[in-house]
Amino acid sequence: MPSIEVRMLGPLSVSRHGTALSLPASRKVRGLLAYLLLSPHAVQRSQLCELLWDVPNDPRGELRWSLSKIRGLVDEPSRPRVDTRGDTVALDLTDALVDAIEVARAANEIAALSVERLRSLTAMFSGDFLEGLEIDRSPAFNSWVTAQRRQFRGYRAALLEQLVRIAPDTEVLSYLEQWLVLAPFDQHVHELLLSTLAGHGQIREGEEHLTATVRLFESEGLDSTPLRDAWRTAKAQIESPPRASTIVSGETVSPGDDRRDDVATAPRRGSIAVMPFIDLSKTAGGPGGAAGALARDVITRLAKLRSLFVIAQGTMFALHEQGITAQAAGRMLNVDYVASGSVYRGSNRLAVMVELTETRTSRIVWSETFDHRVDDALLVLEEIGDRIVASIAGEIEANERNHAILKQPSSLDAWEAHHRGLWHMYRFNKPDNDQARHFFEMAVRLDPTFARAYAGLSFTHFQSAFQGWEKRESQIDRAFETAGHSLMADDRDPAAHWAMGRALFLRGRHDQSIVELEHAIDLSPNFALAHYMFGLVHSQTGDPAAAIASSDRARQLSPFDPMLFAPLGARAMALVRMRRFEEAAEWGMKAAARPNAHAHIHAIAAFALALAGHPEQAREHFAAIHRMAPGYCFADFIAAMQCAPDGEKLFREAANRIGLR
Repeated sequence: MPSIEVRMLGPLSVSRHGTALSLPASRKVRGLLAYLLLSPHAVQRSQLCELLWDVPNDPRGELRWSLSKIRGLVDEPSRPRVDTRGDTVALDLTDALVDAIEVARAANEIAALSVERLRSLTAMFSGDFLEGLEIDRSPAFNSWVTAQRRQFRGYRAALLEQLVRIAPDTEVLSYLEQWLVLAPFDQHVHELLLSTLAGHGQIREGEEHLTATVRLFESEGLDSTPLRDAWRTAKAQIESPPRASTIVSGETVSPGDDRRDDVATAPRRGSIAVMPFIDLSKTAGGPGGAAGALARDVITRLAKLRSLFVIAQGTMFALHEQGITAQAAGRMLNVDYVASGSVYRGSNRLAVMVELTETRTSRIVWSETFDHRVDDALLVLEEIGDRIVASIAGEIEANERNHAILKQPSSLDAWEAHHRGLWHMYRFNKPDNDQARHFFEMAVRLDPTFARAYAGLSFTHFQSAFQGWEKRESQIDRAFETAGHSLMADDRDPAAHWAMGRALFLRGRHDQSIVELEHAIDLSPNFALAHYMFGLVHSQTGDPAAAIASSDRARQLSPFDPMLFAPLGARAMALVRMRRFEEAAEWGMKAAARPNAHAHIHAIAAFALALAGHPEQAREHFAAIHRMAPGYCFADFIAAMQCAPDGEKLFREAANRIGLR
């Protein structure tokens, strides 16, 4: 048995050796204890002071007093648990049980848990996280508590959902009722409950539940028609025995036949709902002002990317006004992801906390706090909005790639095949490029309207030509052809214009390439790949200063992009043309150090180093190139890069300095 037990999923309580302890009356002491319990590492004293004290006369003195009270709760004569080494504070939880930590640890493996473990985790909830604990004039702490409550409600809903799936039939109704308390407007849960009641023959109970739920939905302005339809279907399945066969297109089809019907269904796309951000600097805590403007901006910009199905802002603001939480909204709308956050504006700073949650698992995929000095509020909001949108799009793409790679290839739909293709595409070698092409072809075969899959397919042909893996001319033609298919599928998708811009670059039509890339940026200013490609073209034949600006913009929008070596390399090439060789060498080495940097990137680094007067380091990069591509020579570089005469002359001089043929 653990010597210390802490319950946070409900009112805070602490027990030592099975005996409940009296908690200090101070809310800040209890809040400090809770925060330290969930901190994965030691916390700076200054951070704790800012979290809980609204600029008191002696914040560190108050912190010391609060820690002394916590020691009285958790320390024992032979077992101190409060660690205050240096300027940090941490709790040693080696022999402690904390219910919130137990639930959080299990959250990423809910599907693998036994019924017994699911029951025990669910039983840990006796209310909301730190129920009843809010602290006046501590907006940072209250924001943290709000985020934790949202997260643990999601964990609780996910546990109950899994129990509904796998628990004995006699327990399911109880779990559904608990789930509905958490998500009273979740249509899916109501439909499951109605179906279960019908399956148990509890028709009267089902009718009563439907009547009460319809009143609830209509009082909030929500459509109750799907619930009525679900109840009719559930009753019909009970009242009518299943037929031995059915007729499809004039043929008799047995129930077990694995064939598709003639009903057209919309192709699946990843989906997201963005909740209105909470303004913590306002007394009402509403979604207006900077918080409302930022949420609307994020919704609009995500929609312009065309890579996701984005729920309209009117729906999201209406749900927020009805008090529906982010997780409940995600389940109600049946979207894959929910983004939510808060805004706090002080005297001269603006802080925005954002998190992205996967609805199905209630797992936080990404979270970040953006803290900016406020000189121009509109410019700061625009910059933060850019970073939020690019981060959300990048994190969802990475998450979907990882999901797709774990599935059997034969079971993939078009969306999943596309992301499986991206997983291979970003490895930048011929075998993976061939695999990527296979999955993109699968995606467009399953969904001929999928513009992004055509753009990915175009990229694989671009790579084959650019890297010299296959016959150049035929691959250039295929890159151009599939980019055209992408445009025909959706000429409002920036990825389609990006693909066409790359294909035109391969054909040497650089002016037209720039036009397509500008169109992609106009459609979606947050599309980082278009900024990077715009910089790459300019770094070779256009304005090197514009190349540097575009490359920096691409890195700012997508700092963890799997193709980050590309804008870094473009920046280095532009600096070479500007004869700033030391800077070019620095950026070239940064590009070559990135994962999956290919031979041309190492060549950029080597040439820049040679021009900067570092021939030995340059030769080291060429040794790395020849391990990747033994026959690599200067002609391969020039064929890929299509440099203007001034650039080609400089790179040729660099090749001569290190004896490259």
